[in-house]
Amino acid sequence: MMDDGRPLFIQIAEMVENSIIDGTLVEETQAPSTNELAAFHRINPATAGKGLAKLVADGILYKKRGIGMFVTNGARDALRFRRRDDFARQFVEPLVTEANKLGIDLDELKIMLDKWEEAT
Repeated sequence: MMDDGRPLFIQIAEMVENSIIDGTLVEETQAPSTNELAAFHRINPATAGKGLAKLVADGILYKKRGIGMFVTNGARDALRFRRRDDFARQFVEPLVTEANKLGIDLDELKIMLDKWEEAT
């Protein structure tokens, strides 16, 4: 991690999001602090803070004054919904577009996906 060419604060935000989605970080529990993230990933605390601030702005985390950041109630569902939407745009839409170019209708595409799933 921390070396895929994307801004580090985005990677920090996604790492926290992944912890929420996989249930490691439960709703209404405290998120890792800026200093913990910075020390663990050996990055500038301002960068870690920017990642957490993004999650606050997105409504995934909220601040408790003097205590830290906490996972918002409903954050897991919100993240899953957003990522499913992103998945559809990044993968399903181009798949359907290419299938249409090749004359493959949706029924044929579904059969192809079922066969692919059976084979894996």
